[in-house]
Amino acid sequence: MTEREAKETLIKVTTEIERRKRRNRISAYYPDTGTLRRDLYQQQLAFFRLGSQCSIRCFMAANRVGKTEGAGAYEVSVHLTGRYPTWWEGKRYQSQVRVWVAGETMEAVREIIQRKLMGSAGSIGEGLIPGDTIGTIRYRQNGTGAIDTARIKHVSGGWSEIGFKSYEQGRESFQGTEKDLIWLDEEATEGIRSECIIRLMTTGGHLIETFTPLKGLTPIVMQYMPDGYRDERVVIRGDQGLVMAGWDDAPHLTEAEKKRMLTQCEPHLVEARTKGIPHIGSGAIYPVPETDVFVDDFAIPEDWPKVYGLDVGWNRTAAVFLAVDKQADIAYIWSEYYRGQAEPAIHADGIRSRKVTQGVIDPAARGRSQHDGSSLIDSYRSLGLSLTPADNAVESGLYEVWQRLSSGRLKVFRSCQQWRQEYRMYRRDDKGRIVKDNDHLMDATRYAIMSGLRIASTGIPQDDYSPAFVGWMG
Repeated sequence: MTEREAKETLIKVTTEIERRKRRNRISAYYPDTGTLRRDLYQQQLAFFRLGSQCSIRCFMAANRVGKTEGAGAYEVSVHLTGRYPTWWEGKRYQSQVRVWVAGETMEAVREIIQRKLMGSAGSIGEGLIPGDTIGTIRYRQNGTGAIDTARIKHVSGGWSEIGFKSYEQGRESFQGTEKDLIWLDEEATEGIRSECIIRLMTTGGHLIETFTPLKGLTPIVMQYMPDGYRDERVVIRGDQGLVMAGWDDAPHLTEAEKKRMLTQCEPHLVEARTKGIPHIGSGAIYPVPETDVFVDDFAIPEDWPKVYGLDVGWNRTAAVFLAVDKQADIAYIWSEYYRGQAEPAIHADGIRSRKVTQGVIDPAARGRSQHDGSSLIDSYRSLGLSLTPADNAVESGLYEVWQRLSSGRLKVFRSCQQWRQEYRMYRRDDKGRIVKDNDHLMDATRYAIMSGLRIASTGIPQDDYSPAFVGWMG
């Protein structure tokens, strides 16, 4: 062999090796070692693993974490082919599967989902589905290169089928046929999601969803977190599993990339885009980042005036306890009380345990209780609480609280976890009305800020519950 022939042979071999790599890209994912080794992607692994116990799963993640490619497309590819990696602990299909994958628009499906699974136009076989497994492809009759269906060879010897769909086709297009697996990339409508679940019922199939929660606390998000975001990053509720991931779970993102992307984030979407945490949307009543609100707990100085706001009810009674740094004019919510379906005596004991002498209460408590016709405020007063009816001007109260939050003059101890939950869900509906669910601590906060600060006391409660009182703010 001449030197020229040897060079030509080397080029051919090198070219063929590169071609085979491109047509088997999936083999490079989640390696055992290296800077992008598998054990650095714990949230993706948790998502896959949940498939062994949950037939409905969601990977709710920040932008650029790999929710579409590293989670959705990867899992769909191994199910279509049956080529599961040795480390796989999730759901396994023993034979060929019928699959739908769907996104918001046909263009998005073609440019994102189709490209990641099948490869780009002119390079079919260079996506995550290995090129040597791709059989017959049927394209849509629109001339744009969008695939309608494709057959994929399964290790069992049969042929899996994948269909590409979009939400813009409408709910009706998701009716009629049974499927083994459906992947919804980006949040679908409730109707389409419901149809997909029906398509999976007779087969015992699986639904996987991957999206960044930019639409906030939608009904679909609330399916996975009915009580709002609670800091858990892996949540299992019956047959549903949720895994959340943020930029810190993506070792492929450099600090420079994170910094650049952060500068481009809309302020109210920062937590959704960086951590995968649902934002409340334009309806947020207090659109102030949690990082500007919560502080580490500390010992409250004895000479700081204190007061509490109380919202009463049979289903839920809630109180917030404020202490005020008069020099800095900063009010701190340092404790909370939150309990339902208990008599006033129980609530009074819980409130007295904080040793705060002065409180303000929902003025509606001057009405009659459901139990014995007595006035609730009188009941609490007879139990030793010094209470003043609060100003219940809702909009002006919300404005006062927002001004303090946005200017850094209202802070909340991190230990007030129930307050944090309500804060995250406190919002208006599309008609501008306050959503009156899980807002008891928010109401108590409004009472305390509007009416409590002026009577905050440095007094020490007496044994007979006859409080000493030293007020401030006149």
